[in-house]
Amino acid sequence: MSHKPSQEQSSPDGVVKRWATIDRQPVNAGTATDMQVLIGPADGAPNFVMRRFAMGEGGGMPTHTNAVEHEQYVLCGRAEVAIGERKHLVGSGDVLYIPAGAAHSYRVIEAPFEFLCMVPNRPDRVEILAAQGAVSG
Repeated sequence: MSHKPSQEQSSPDGVVKRWATIDRQPVNAGTATDMQVLIGPADGAPNFVMRRFAMGEGGGMPTHTNAVEHEQYVLCGRAEVAIGERKHLVGSGDVLYIPAGAAHSYRVIEAPFEFLCMVPNRPDRVEILAAQGAVSG
């Protein structure tokens, strides 16, 4: 049995693919930020979407809200993440829960800052609350 999946193997039993082969999409509201949908509806996932975000030097996201909750796992780098009124310095191995509707932002301290983000597989609505320079993060 191979320990390294091929580029993509799908069957009624699931999907296996390499993250590096998945297209990156720029995040328009962010600075030096892109996103990959690792697992989602196109893979037959009915309940959750797994995404990978990568933020470069000077990167981040302005204060915003989402209609869906976020569960995140930091892969590498460091950032200041504001959730509500609290600011958190996060790095590799940290996990975050951001409730639906909670204002949050990201400001990269050590690039690259990369994290996995799991969200429910249902429509989301993003509302930008402050320009990136206006509020720390």
